[in-house]
Amino acid sequence: MRKKPLIEHNDTLAKKYLKEIKSADTWSVFKIISDFVKGFDELSDVGPSVTIFGSARFDENNPYYKKAYTLSHLLAKKGFNIISGGGPGIMEAANKGAFEVGKVESIGLNIDLPHEQNSNPYTTKNLQFDYFFSRKVMLVKYSLAYVIFPGGYGTLDELFEALTLVQTRKVTGVKIFLVGYDYYAPLLHFLEKSLLATGAIDEDDLHIFEVNDDLEIIADKIHDSLLEQLKVIKALGLEDTSYYKSLKKLKKRVDHE
Repeated sequence: MRKKPLIEHNDTLAKKYLKEIKSADTWSVFKIISDFVKGFDELSDVGPSVTIFGSARFDENNPYYKKAYTLSHLLAKKGFNIISGGGPGIMEAANKGAFEVGKVESIGLNIDLPHEQNSNPYTTKNLQFDYFFSRKVMLVKYSLAYVIFPGGYGTLDELFEALTLVQTRKVTGVKIFLVGYDYYAPLLHFLEKSLLATGAIDEDDLHIFEVNDDLEIIADKIHDSLLEQLKVIKALGLEDTSYYKSLKKLKKRVDHE
């Protein structure tokens, strides 16, 4: 059987990517700068946020879609903004949970793709990116916790990006949670029996993240991590920043509820 061509004649978006690859690199620099400027400008003062990752292919009947919605709702009620990739599936569920609470930002950081990635309708702030790497920076830069639901290549890419940032201490005080023990069990086995066993990672690297299917515990632990974030920022001498003040304000409000 003849294989389906990678690019069909009517696939204008794929043709666009080929054109960009063949274009001068100098012009790409301006698009990269545009991505970063847009992200910094829109998100720098967003306040305490949690980023939720997961598959774009799960519909509202999928149990992980429902869990993502529930967790987002719990976090939004505690005052956390929710950041997602802005598309369908788990991303939609995360934005929907925050959007329906109504008192926080529901942020979607979308990307131009030839399939799957249409913006969901549950965002209060929606940004469109041209490049995966600039989008990934924004997905992790302004959050104090990352929650990774089951997903495919893109989700795993984002998971290992987050793990690498924490392992190398490029970010500190950030909590990483994996939801879906059954889904991630083979990956956990691989990390322990292959990476750890061969010395590719250390024992401590297995404790960078936590696998937990109890959504209320995750929400509570993210709230508790506010204190750790405050200590880190204070130690860096950044008490006068708007981010530090927003964290302190949120912790004080939640502690009194």
